[in-house]
Amino acid sequence: MTALPSAAGTPGADLGAAVRALPKVLLHDHLDGGLRPATVVELAAQAGHALPTTDPDALGRWFVESASSGSLERYLETFAHTVGVLQTADALHRVAREAVLDLAADGVVHAEERYAPEQHQRGGLSLQAVVDAVRAGLEDGMAEARDAGHEIRVTQVLSAMRQADRAEEVAALALANRDAGVVAFDVAGPEAGFPASRHAAAFRTLRQESFPVTVHAGEGAGLDSIADALHGALALRLGHGVRIADDVQLGGDGAPRLGRLAHWVRDRRVPLEVCPSSNLQTGAAASVADHPVTLLLRLGFEVTVSTDNRLQSGTSLSRELELLVREAGWTPDDVVAVQVAAARHAFLHEDERRALVDRIVRPAAAPGTARPGRHRA
Repeated sequence: MTALPSAAGTPGADLGAAVRALPKVLLHDHLDGGLRPATVVELAAQAGHALPTTDPDALGRWFVESASSGSLERYLETFAHTVGVLQTADALHRVAREAVLDLAADGVVHAEERYAPEQHQRGGLSLQAVVDAVRAGLEDGMAEARDAGHEIRVTQVLSAMRQADRAEEVAALALANRDAGVVAFDVAGPEAGFPASRHAAAFRTLRQESFPVTVHAGEGAGLDSIADALHGALALRLGHGVRIADDVQLGGDGAPRLGRLAHWVRDRRVPLEVCPSSNLQTGAAASVADHPVTLLLRLGFEVTVSTDNRLQSGTSLSRELELLVREAGWTPDDVVAVQVAAARHAFLHEDERRALVDRIVRPAAAPGTARPGRHRA
């Protein structure tokens, strides 16, 4: 059995410190959803962009409150401010660098930062210039973290917006940068009315070029969206994917019965990039305690846990995992298991994945590490 490492190396360590000390892998984190509130204020002042408030603490609270409407569409409206201040190379560089440092401070050792380059061109940047600015910021952040004693690798996932018509262009951009830190292609934005398969030509090109795809599906829409992502877009992972629980029913004997799509997802070990706090805000779940991620984990689905948008959810990866322990009854072994699953499905080569798994498992299984029990909030 594995255990969570104690930050202090002594039994009885507090749960939060133990989770932060565990080397973690983050698969679903939006660059434009992870800005520091103070950075938003400073960049907005430089760009002449009006904000609801210029007090960083109050602004941070505004983002969380505004994103908690219960609607994916309302949640997405908060990005008018984050995207609005990310229209220059300097701003993109700064935010990418700060994202790496914030993730490193949370104990993350590998992360995939996703964003839509097409949303950062209002100031005249080319798509390639956007990618270059983000790459430089990530590299500077990784170097700074390394100098401070924390080894972290952060890669890029390029998203195309569902409601736009630039998927082929973004797919070509991803392929052009596949040897320069871009590891996958994604489709994001409102699910309802915008099936991923409307960008079928882009997905065919990516599959022909052996380039990975993950698709936002099963959050704002249900099983049809998931099926479309898997069979129309040939997705290797599902961004969120929690609505696959809609295809799990209880039989007369109380035992769960999986439908055909649920069996497909579980049997083929399709990873679910689950973001609990974000799902509560968009109405995909009612509470952490009742979130379908626990049922899916218990049924043997390939569950991973992510943050989605750290600013809008006021969260971190450690906080997401801690909430699942405190409110959903997860064990330390569950926490380690979903981190190992994330490492196994990172968009890396197999030898790199194995090394990443080893980096998580070794400290978690070390003698003398703490096994914090369930804590009350």
